[in-house]
Amino acid sequence: MADHAKRDCKTIVVGNPANTNCLILQQYAKGIPKENFTAMTRLDHNRALTQLALQTGSKVTDINKMCIWGNHSPTMYPDLRSCTVSGKPALSLIEEDWKINEFTPRVQKRGAEIIDLRGASSAASAGSASIDHMRDWVKGSNEWQSMGVLTDGKQYGVPEGLIFSFPVTTTPGKWDIIQGLNMDDELTVASIKKTTDELLSERQAVEHLL
Repeated sequence: MADHAKRDCKTIVVGNPANTNCLILQQYAKGIPKENFTAMTRLDHNRALTQLALQTGSKVTDINKMCIWGNHSPTMYPDLRSCTVSGKPALSLIEEDWKINEFTPRVQKRGAEIIDLRGASSAASAGSASIDHMRDWVKGSNEWQSMGVLTDGKQYGVPEGLIFSFPVTTTPGKWDIIQGLNMDDELTVASIKKTTDELLSERQAVEHLL
């Protein structure tokens, strides 16, 4: 990529560990802006939409402001606090027990669940999600999506130099992290710390490549 790709190319890393693979890639693809490298958490985002739609008897197109925080791994944090279903707060339509004991672990571990059921990975779902990701990035969208991007140390207390999934909106060729969300509740603080610590550990493991 450093030798042959256009300097304004847009890249999505899908292969696991996607976030840390993306971090490595942008170090070696010199001359291409680091904000042009992203890791896919749109697959997790889409799975979360599906689970919520099934639980509330709605369509995924009725759901807004879903987001996935952190790593594309079982430590990710699927966040319903700002989410709405047909304009109603999602949290008012579901039970807390379902959110904690069914929704969150199912989104976090859905990939492994599919492999257990099918004996193969969900390659088609990943392909579809990568198309969603790139379409919105290239064309722009005011709808929230989830995207793993390089941290600058200024966003929601996440340290600099990680590829971390945030809720974003897009304009053609650019992404913008949603600002001003309340991150003070106990569950959110613990969830963000857990997925951040995992990403820091992964970065330390590949330090010799960075």
